[in-house]
Amino acid sequence: MPETRRTGRPVTPIRPLAAADHAAWLPLWEAYIDFYESEVSDEQTALTWSRLLDPQFPIHGAVALDVAGRTVGFVHWLTHAATWSAVPYVYLEDLYVAPDVRGAGAGRALIGHVTEWAREHGAAKVYWLTQETNLTARTLYDRVATHTGFVHYEVGLD
Repeated sequence: MPETRRTGRPVTPIRPLAAADHAAWLPLWEAYIDFYESEVSDEQTALTWSRLLDPQFPIHGAVALDVAGRTVGFVHWLTHAATWSAVPYVYLEDLYVAPDVRGAGAGRALIGHVTEWAREHGAAKVYWLTQETNLTARTLYDRVATHTGFVHYEVGLD
């Protein structure tokens, strides 16, 4: 029987990405890119996957499993130096949970995994971005983090 939280929901197992996860990760990655109405080339997807598995590259990944052991979500994160802190920050770059299991704790567990990893590695904080209109995710984010009020801007350098 799966371990449960005080809420009575099963605890979502989280584990680091492994090479054997590619077939389960890829459709989730593609759904994530589609969700944001973006495009990522097959070459970039392959590069991202190889970076996630390369212990020398500073990008990390983990997957969430359901009670049957099916991969239902992923998270990718990286660390970087900061001007406001002597220790690094952790940027949670990608987080995705399959629509059929949202609300069951996988997103919270994936964020918790990154947060614990950041603590163990001496980081000052974990932060991430999302679209203003991503209300489902923001409901979770408002429970587990502080909305800082910052607005994101970027300049593309194609």
